[in-house]
Amino acid sequence: MNAATSIGENLALDSATTASITAPHAGSPLEIGTGFTANAFRERDFAGAMDPLVMVDHYRMSEPTFGAHPHAGLSAVSVLFEDSKGKFHNRDSLGNDFDLLPGDLYWLKAGSGAVHDEAPRDGASIHGLQVFVNLPARLKQGAPASLRVKAQDMPVLETDGHRVRVVLGTSNGITGQVSPALPMTILDGKMAADATFAHVLQPGENGWVYAIDGEFELMVAGETIRLRAGQAIAIEATSASATNTVEFTNVAGSGAHFALFAAKPVKEAFVQKGPFVMNNVAEIAHVEVDYAAGKLGHLE
Repeated sequence: MNAATSIGENLALDSATTASITAPHAGSPLEIGTGFTANAFRERDFAGAMDPLVMVDHYRMSEPTFGAHPHAGLSAVSVLFEDSKGKFHNRDSLGNDFDLLPGDLYWLKAGSGAVHDEAPRDGASIHGLQVFVNLPARLKQGAPASLRVKAQDMPVLETDGHRVRVVLGTSNGITGQVSPALPMTILDGKMAADATFAHVLQPGENGWVYAIDGEFELMVAGETIRLRAGQAIAIEATSASATNTVEFTNVAGSGAHFALFAAKPVKEAFVQKGPFVMNNVAEIAHVEVDYAAGKLGHLE
């Protein structure tokens, strides 16, 4: 599905913009083993303004790295970029066992606990984002659930100047799949030199924008921000009723690539310990005991 969009149409949607915007932040280099490198972001880097995101790794993986591992209290989300090569084998204790292909998304809402494994098949080179999304307390003890979205099933917003995949959620009147946890929009966008694009954050939504390649000038809530490759900003809503338009202009002089996440924040304190995100230390200890006892399930 294709649709043209214009900044002017988006600006007409909001009469007031109210948000607090962080300074651009460059990720931290992360290497694990010989087959995994990443540009890593954590919620503390943005003073909590990326809520409900807990962490985002922009990674490349060419070898099995993590092995079977548990999750609880969060959603683990994999977004594969279209330039990935080969197959990404995905298994979990919900009974899923399939290969993700370039451009696909997999969302695992771990809830009370699940075991997961992702690994490139022989010869594959995977390029994407690995994201931890917080769950509110009322969902942390819920049953696990999952969503797989194939690249060919994602709507695309396309003009001569940009091609933006609606990986999840809604943008410019075009709606893709809905997450199995809280509503979230994920956009994967490529823009030609001097091209523009705009996305409206709905009332109460936070946003997180990452420059994968190139350089962008962003206009948000009356502020202009220059975002270079490897940098991200968080946009924190300060009004529950006002929308905020994020305007992108590619100032790189060549093609540029961005990712945008938008969702309402959870606004709850949490404790993260590795693959677990719970409300307090006692809950972390409890889920660790459950995992050791095999209560989070097993891979077939």
